[in-house]
Amino acid sequence: MRAVLLFLLETAGFLMVGAALLRAWMNQVKVNMSAQPGRFVMALTHWLVAPLRKLLPRTLVQSRIDWGSLTAAVVLALAYAVLWVLLQAALLPASVSSSILLAIPELAFRLLVRVMLQGLMVMLLVYAVLSWVQPGSPAMGMLDRLCSPVLKPVRRVLPPIGGVDLSVLVLIVLLQVGLILLG
Repeated sequence: MRAVLLFLLETAGFLMVGAALLRAWMNQVKVNMSAQPGRFVMALTHWLVAPLRKLLPRTLVQSRIDWGSLTAAVVLALAYAVLWVLLQAALLPASVSSSILLAIPELAFRLLVRVMLQGLMVMLLVYAVLSWVQPGSPAMGMLDRLCSPVLKPVRRVLPPIGGVDLSVLVLIVLLQVGLILLG
């Protein structure tokens, strides 16, 4: 039962934080939010992003960075961490100490970083597959806009070899190393 509850919490936390981060990134690279996955991301996060934008200082709301979505991602990660600690306390009351409460910010930070790394890895995998099987699809154009900013530095260091762009593979390996180091 404990494993099921933790799995459900993990899945919901990953989905919600991922949606908020994807919304921020899509706004950063100016991807049309009226197409998918923009509509889905907006529907999933609007309930939190809209009120947060009203609370944030006007200079932040009007900046180039989508601080409302980033703040929502942090709030959702903190909520995940609090729920994780409460779930641990309810299931294993003897093992919970005050030190685990101090771990809430670390748990939230780890979730944020893991969602960023894994989310980018999934986007890169889909981008790589689509570039081979359906390079002219509308999804490819959107993925190119999302992935190009992170691929550009790798492409500067590693040019195409024999006409094959290995930057996606190199970045996926680096992201996997980051996930291993994260634990």
